[in-house]
Amino acid sequence: MEHWSILIEKEYLKFSCAHFLIFPDGSKERLHGHNYHVVVEVAGKLDGHGLVIDFKQVKPVVRRLCDRLDEHWLIPETHPELKWRHRDDGHTEVTYRACRYLAPTEEVIVLPIGNTSAENLAAWIGRELCRELREEFGRAKVRRLRVEVSETRGQSGVYEFSDPAEV
Repeated sequence: MEHWSILIEKEYLKFSCAHFLIFPDGSKERLHGHNYHVVVEVAGKLDGHGLVIDFKQVKPVVRRLCDRLDEHWLIPETHPELKWRHRDDGHTEVTYRACRYLAPTEEVIVLPIGNTSAENLAAWIGRELCRELREEFGRAKVRRLRVEVSETRGQSGVYEFSDPAEV
């Protein structure tokens, strides 16, 4: 069986943000930041012009997703112990055990993930990208999707999606 895909790895597909991980033993990292880089592979059927999907159609969607995260503090919405609330004074209060943080709400993004790992960031980007591409270009254009988010060279989290109906 033959398969086709496009691979997009551009220098500008990146975002810088702050976060901290919470480990299984309950300990956490200090609040810190990374300059994340995103690589995307989209697999699908070839169209009549020999294209899976035009690079020029995918790159702006990935860039928009990166721009949404850029220069923010990322908070995991679904972690069972981490609590956050947007206050009336324009700030977001974040609490994890004995640690309390306060930041301007406009600088905080709460993502529907359980921890701000590279793997979960790749999954969030991958799910959003898949949804947006399918809305714009149709289901057959995205049979398989792979998103890699690296927080430093040689250290990445990867998300892969395959549509069993399309494989």
